[in-house]
Amino acid sequence: MSAKHTKKLTLLHSNDLHGDFMAEQVDKKLVGGVSMLSGYVSRVRRQEKNVLYAIAGDMFRGSVIDAEYKGISTIEIMNLLAPDIVTIGNHEVDYGIAHLLFIEKCARFPIINANLYIRTNGVRLFTPYRILQVDGMNILFIGVITEEVLAQARQDNLIGSFIDTQEAAGEVVRICNAYKTLDVDLTVLLTHIGYENDLRLARLLPPECGVDVIIGGHSHTFMEQPSCENGILIAQAGTGTDQIGRFDITVDTDNNCVDSYTWQSVPITDETCPRDLQLEEVIEKYKAVTDRKYARIVTRLKYALTHPQRNTETQLGDLFADIFRDSLGVDIMLLGSGSIRADSLGPIVDYGKLKETFPYDDGIYMFKVTGAQLRRMMLYMLRDEAFAGHTEFYQLSRGLRLVYSRGRRQLLEFSFGGKPIADEQVFSLGLQNFHFANLQKFLDLSYDEAGAIQIPRVVSTSCLDILDEYLTSHPMLEAVPGRRLEVVE
Repeated sequence: MSAKHTKKLTLLHSNDLHGDFMAEQVDKKLVGGVSMLSGYVSRVRRQEKNVLYAIAGDMFRGSVIDAEYKGISTIEIMNLLAPDIVTIGNHEVDYGIAHLLFIEKCARFPIINANLYIRTNGVRLFTPYRILQVDGMNILFIGVITEEVLAQARQDNLIGSFIDTQEAAGEVVRICNAYKTLDVDLTVLLTHIGYENDLRLARLLPPECGVDVIIGGHSHTFMEQPSCENGILIAQAGTGTDQIGRFDITVDTDNNCVDSYTWQSVPITDETCPRDLQLEEVIEKYKAVTDRKYARIVTRLKYALTHPQRNTETQLGDLFADIFRDSLGVDIMLLGSGSIRADSLGPIVDYGKLKETFPYDDGIYMFKVTGAQLRRMMLYMLRDEAFAGHTEFYQLSRGLRLVYSRGRRQLLEFSFGGKPIADEQVFSLGLQNFHFANLQKFLDLSYDEAGAIQIPRVVSTSCLDILDEYLTSHPMLEAVPGRRLEVVE
């Protein structure tokens, strides 16, 4: 009996970098940043024979450097980081589909995605897969993105996507079937659908299609060890640049599968990672511009306000919702909780930090609803999926109060201004453009219902302008949450 043939592959992976370019001081040491991340990747490439570095989506958003140049700066920085393969995440679409296709032309690395396509003719927007050759091995990578990307592209009727995990699984199987004639030694899915959906996807894939590894993103999941579902290894590396995932895989090149592996989440710190000084020069070039533009002090809050999680009332959510309500004169502002992209803000707030905290500078629609419709919208927001973090959630402005029983799935209190809300009452609502474009999906209200009392209209074209103006003229603001949304078991 002949000996089994194996080769070693080191597979490094990141996800949800979100423009996390700069290192931070933590406990007297530098942590994260793309300079040391690049230094670590480069060192592994020197030390190991067969190395691939993959990024599972969401390079964009999270920093003023990214926002100022609409992702072009990010692509230049990523070009120097030099990943071998990348799939897109939902935030790559934030600047628009057309802009993303332009950005792809700037990338000097392959970007793959199997499930975004043009509705009229079914043509994919990106190459769905890429086979990378390393030391005689063929490594097949396939890219899959979350259906949430459709919410961002809702206003572009030409763009479509496979809308559930089962359809995505079918597409993966089709690609795998098409390349069985090639000697594919290892098959890796680069997904941006979240950890729970990675598990579902793995369960749906028949062993015959030969998927070995899923490198995931979107849910920002920190792992101590990979999961194994239906014989498929599933790993994710949290979020940002504070760590990188590392697989050291022994590939069985006879049977085209994983023979053995080790995996670790490697911390990116100045104690263990060298710096990439040339990459730092590029970042500093962009940072010098944004520092001059965004260093202006906007306000001083009474104390730092927090936003620790999306699916609960928060200090920062209360403050921002109230600012929009008071500035626009609506009865109620429903502020998308995911629009707030920082855990805290203040007490001193400069314009750059404000823009990083609230990067989605879209407009705001005003429309009118009845009390009965508002009740239905709030019950839909508070369905079970909301508490698992899988749906949109909203921060409520001053005056509206909800007490919700999860056990009974009903509102124990539903009041405005201290008085119970009657079904026939009429309220003017403020809602960001993105959320209004997804009104039925996010709040279970049709456009016909939203326009029945009064035609919806845009009352502001810039959320950031409103926040900037209000905060500049109102120093020492504070917020005490817990009075608007109470959830009881």
